[in-house]
Amino acid sequence: MFKSSPLKKLIRGYFKFKTQYYQPSFLNELMQTLAKEGQKPKIMIIGCCDSRVDPNTLFNCSPGQLFTVRNVANLVPPCDPSPHHHSTSSALEFAVQALHVEHIIILGHSQCGGIKALLNMPDSTLTNPSDNGFIYNWMKIAKEAKSKALIERKGKSRATQARFCEEEALKISLSNLKTFPWIAKKVTSGALSLHAWRFDLVTGNLQHFVEKTNRFEDVTKHISNI
Repeated sequence: MFKSSPLKKLIRGYFKFKTQYYQPSFLNELMQTLAKEGQKPKIMIIGCCDSRVDPNTLFNCSPGQLFTVRNVANLVPPCDPSPHHHSTSSALEFAVQALHVEHIIILGHSQCGGIKALLNMPDSTLTNPSDNGFIYNWMKIAKEAKSKALIERKGKSRATQARFCEEEALKISLSNLKTFPWIAKKVTSGALSLHAWRFDLVTGNLQHFVEKTNRFEDVTKHISNI
């Protein structure tokens, strides 16, 4: 069953994890506490499916610290109560209503395949999806980011357009979070804070969106005494 080298590496990683977290140690106590008392994360991260950007690895987090949902291009759809399958929305509901997280971070990144696909899609496919219907329909959430990128970065390189589109898509998702009434209510009361962050795969830099300046700025400029 586990003859392929990728699976072997995965299983070896599991054994390392089990030795580290389930042998008599502080980490073993952590896992036993989580098993008995349940999870109580303060932070939810909406990340991309991209295998290069794992939130727990990126932020060096232990089990129980982050409540994470990952999807193509780390998008947040607008609130839609229709009786369909709403994976990201249901995760949001659970995190906010049941776990009472205090922060929601939308974590984007450079070289996003979903954004590249969006930029390469003919406009007709955004309304009439065919063979790639699931991707096309999903990426429609960020179609305004594409339109803005092609207008405001017209004549620029594809990489420049992609970066702009990634940032605009994050802004759209941030706005969409506020369309969920139970999120908006907690934001207004001060019980919940919303964030949009972008990780650069090449430089390793992490930026966050500052609404006052409408810009993505390095997190180290805003966090002291780390």
